Amino acid sequence: MTSNAYDPRAIETKWQERWESTRAFHTQNPGDPGFDASKPKYYVLDMFPYPSGAGLHVGHPMGYIGSDIVARKKRMEGCNVLHPMGYDAFGLPAEQYAIQTGKHPGETTAENIATYRRQLKMIGLSYDWDRELSTADPSYYKWTQWIFTRLYDRGLAYQTEVPVWWCEELKTVLANEEVINGRSERGDHPCERRPLKQWMLRITAYADRLLEDLDEVQWPESVKSMQREWIGRSEGAEIAFPIQGPVVDPLVVFTTRPDTIFGATFMCVAPEHPLLSKLTSVEQRAAVEEYVKAAALKSDLERTDLAKDKSGVFTGGYALNPLMDSSDPKARIPIFVADYVLGSYGTGAIMAVPGHDERDFEFAQKYDLDVVEVVKPPQGTPGLADGVCFSGKGTAVHSPPIDGLPTDDATARIVALLQERGVGAAKTTYRLRDWLFSRQRYWGEPFPILHLENGDRVRVRDEDLPVELPPMDDFTPSEDGSAPLNRAQDWVQTTDPVTGKPALRETDTMPGWAGSCWYYLRFMDPHNAGAAFSQDAEQYWGNVDLYIGGVEHAVLHLLYARFWHKVLYDEGVVKTKEPFQKLFNQGMLTAFAYKDSTGRLVPANEIEERGGKYVKRDGGEELEQVIAKMSKSLRNVVNPDQVIEEYGCDTFRLYEMFMGPLSDSKPWNPRDVPGCRRFLDKVWRAFVDVDGTEAVRPNLRQDAAGELQGDALALERSFNRALQRVDASFEHFNFNTAIAALMTFMNDVGKCAGALTRSQAERFVCVLSPFAPHVAEELWSRLGHEGGVTHAAWPKLREEFLVEDTYELIVQIKGKLRARVQAPKDADNAALEALAKEAAAAQLEGQTIVKAIVVPGRLVNFVTR
Repeated sequence: MTSNAYDPRAIETKWQERWESTRAFHTQNPGDPGFDASKPKYYVLDMFPYPSGAGLHVGHPMGYIGSDIVARKKRMEGCNVLHPMGYDAFGLPAEQYAIQTGKHPGETTAENIATYRRQLKMIGLSYDWDRELSTADPSYYKWTQWIFTRLYDRGLAYQTEVPVWWCEELKTVLANEEVINGRSERGDHPCERRPLKQWMLRITAYADRLLEDLDEVQWPESVKSMQREWIGRSEGAEIAFPIQGPVVDPLVVFTTRPDTIFGATFMCVAPEHPLLSKLTSVEQRAAVEEYVKAAALKSDLERTDLAKDKSGVFTGGYALNPLMDSSDPKARIPIFVADYVLGSYGTGAIMAVPGHDERDFEFAQKYDLDVVEVVKPPQGTPGLADGVCFSGKGTAVHSPPIDGLPTDDATARIVALLQERGVGAAKTTYRLRDWLFSRQRYWGEPFPILHLENGDRVRVRDEDLPVELPPMDDFTPSEDGSAPLNRAQDWVQTTDPVTGKPALRETDTMPGWAGSCWYYLRFMDPHNAGAAFSQDAEQYWGNVDLYIGGVEHAVLHLLYARFWHKVLYDEGVVKTKEPFQKLFNQGMLTAFAYKDSTGRLVPANEIEERGGKYVKRDGGEELEQVIAKMSKSLRNVVNPDQVIEEYGCDTFRLYEMFMGPLSDSKPWNPRDVPGCRRFLDKVWRAFVDVDGTEAVRPNLRQDAAGELQGDALALERSFNRALQRVDASFEHFNFNTAIAALMTFMNDVGKCAGALTRSQAERFVCVLSPFAPHVAEELWSRLGHEGGVTHAAWPKLREEFLVEDTYELIVQIKGKLRARVQAPKDADNAALEALAKEAAAAQLEGQTIVKAIVVPGRLVNFVTR
């Protein structure tokens, strides 16, 4: 006897065990027995997670479920689908967690990965688990080190002393993006600028290609724009301004508008500019040094924030305009130190033209500096005041050599004059800086570098990789800032295998970004011991067809991965110029939070609902419900384990997608979850006689004979309308509309008891399966299929059933709705009136029809007395 109650827990456990035992989602590679090269390939990839100790909350799987829906549909469409999962396991968060728990990061990372794996499997994600990887596994980071050696051989990896952010509490260098208001993003610890010897990667050598090849990928334009701005290509001129007084070196600036040189009324240098001390007068030295010290506590992002007030201090020094007579008083230009100028961009100095630059204008207003108009904008262009306009191009004025010339001609003429006088030249610069690639921490990939006694450095030979992390009981950061690996002297002290002479291993480790730069390639061939991946696998899988992840990775991860990929392309290791062909950013899942009268967010465990209002348990203060990011501190994190335990995994998957388009951010509302469970209950009852013993209802045991008629025909039309909407939802990943379409179809099934045909049922199960795979597998099995629905064919849209022969006719009496009836499209007015009378016969009883107003295609309105 078959149990006919809908039991999500039993069904989901059954099918997850079946998938695992049969390796249902295993993907073959070229050369594997049975590999079908005639099928198109489709590589869909999630940005793999960092396995934190907290595990997943309900926001994390949103993108994973979206990608899984795509992967499942692609399999049903006959594609060879590569859909893997792994873990970005190295890095600062894992090490800090290990320090807090007193366990080795290798141990805590393994525990966290086990939790993530369990949760990901619980959600029914169709990953090829045979390809699972961790960036902290030596069999993986051997090849991360191998790629680094290719960078090193090409002169793209080098060591130099640079000013960096140092966090004393974390005992490590941090990237600019990891420091906010002079404090670490992780832990909120104070940071300071400090010169340290660091490994750098010469990403700037690829700046132009990183810009140009953005045109070859299908990415959101907003992400492309962020990458273009980060790279920051600027064309202009470099100009050398002589310094008045004993300073010999000129102050060199880069400007995109050399035509405005006669409007430069002051100059600014970055607080870290090497000439600053020479430019500073005795009288101004104390003020300048105090300003520089304060600037060192700000990140580059803060310093360049356009919304913030511009500040600076006069150095006491002056420059001379190189295109003006030095005896002309206007040639003398005061020099300020200002933190909105970055030492890492351009030359670390600017000529300030307040008449035509907004930041310079604000600075000039604040410090009472001259504003000179040197570009007359086109007539009608709005400006702030006489001689002040930031609109861009125009005609040169008050600039003797170029007066009257349009901007482009004026620029060319000024550059020519600068070159003639030997004080400047055309120049292209980039905001992009070389990638700071060192960390003074334990939990990261060791550099495959040996330091020799004579001061030379050599890379570790390929055959000697991987350079494994040594086991250490004490892996905490060193008090003096040196790398923890320095303490593993048995590991540090080694021998150069080529010369046999003593050598020291590099003790810095790579940043967490390293392993994530190329993991998409390892997934193609993860068990290859002789290469990072085989040529055959890379040739077949090519680049990632669909890459799904959060927009927070729009710049750094994507830029770094693109850089490494291009290096590998130059090495002849990959055949594609870009790693990710299509990028999709899922939205963020938020949660309700509660704010008191002071604006403070109150943790959810301190709140209760009373009479439809939210109040503090202690005191009863009414609170405002707002939307906020899920966070442990607000106690508003929802664990997927709890939701799945109560409602089932398929309900969880449906609700995550039904909340709204995948690209949108939206709040988790537990009150809406039961609606998706009720839909699945309705599906189950439509297929299964819950009070009987048969696997499916009688009307589904064999297909209907003859042409579809009546309710069965209406359901065929309803199904094809639903299928059309489901197919369309994959264009922009608006899966909420797909689920709504399936719900509409099931409502129609409910109105036509017993009319659902076996063919319609089978096709419905196929369409449902990417969204709710467990119940779909169970129903597919009950319909008598031995092979799983995973590899069933995706239904074809039958457009002939989208053409409706009838429409819904509204029947009104004295303008009020009284009935609805299906009317043939070709019915004349008399037939429509007759249909309407029959449909509203009960309401018309006892009344005299004075007039019938017929509007074909819409309604019939009876005027009665």
